[in-house]
Amino acid sequence: MILIADSGSTKTDWALVDNDGQRKGQYATKGINPFHLSDDDIQGIISNELVPQITNCKVDKIYFYGAGCNESQQQRMKDLLGNALSCNDVNVDSDLMGAAIALCGDSEGIACILGTGSNSCLYDGHRIVENIPPLGYILGDEGSGAVLGRHFMTLIFKDKRAESIKDLYLEETHQAYNDIIYNVYSAPAANRYLASASKFIGKHINDFLELRTLVRQNFNDFFERNIDRYGRMDLPVSFVGSIAWYFRDDLSFVAEQHKYTIGEILQRPLDGMIEHLK
Repeated sequence: MILIADSGSTKTDWALVDNDGQRKGQYATKGINPFHLSDDDIQGIISNELVPQITNCKVDKIYFYGAGCNESQQQRMKDLLGNALSCNDVNVDSDLMGAAIALCGDSEGIACILGTGSNSCLYDGHRIVENIPPLGYILGDEGSGAVLGRHFMTLIFKDKRAESIKDLYLEETHQAYNDIIYNVYSAPAANRYLASASKFIGKHINDFLELRTLVRQNFNDFFERNIDRYGRMDLPVSFVGSIAWYFRDDLSFVAEQHKYTIGEILQRPLDGMIEHLK
């Protein structure tokens, strides 16, 4: 059996397929990002969340596409996956490569991730030929859920015009100011926590103009600082990720403002990955 994974910082989607590419099972665990998690954390997710779901299945080959899986982390992930799943044939690549495969297949295009984090690349149908560094949610990651959440927190606590939004957010999420400060600066996975504010934003985007403005400005920054730099307005721009999917109308609006054509917008790239690997 072949195990294929698409992993972000928040969630990992797994699929078991046979040698003919027929799906035999699909599973979900917490996200696995080697930049944010220790070896014990990663092994714990695989052993405690994945392995119980795939009992009685012998995994012969693994394709793992994950956030944070650049060249410096790939051997580490190969070792951790191989040991946890007793598999010697382990292939690890970035989530961006997985997204490019799912979105573009064998065609040229600009492939993007807009989830908890963000990334983009120029893809020639076989490999990534250019990538604007995403820099993470503190220095970059424009367009992402984490950055959207960061701007949201600034809005509700710094702008008096957003007092009603702040009161509603704190009421609905049962939080106080100190809870937010703790989760951002002391608790693990601040990027996931910040991105979780996107649920509130999506729920109330039609109620408050400030929220729609926030979302569109976040996407505008993404295009200006990432997509425009490729200088390829002739290519379709395609997206995977929850932020792209749930805010797709605003994403399409901003893309049109920048005079780009949207190709695909997928919530999860796993289906496209499976199709390509057949």
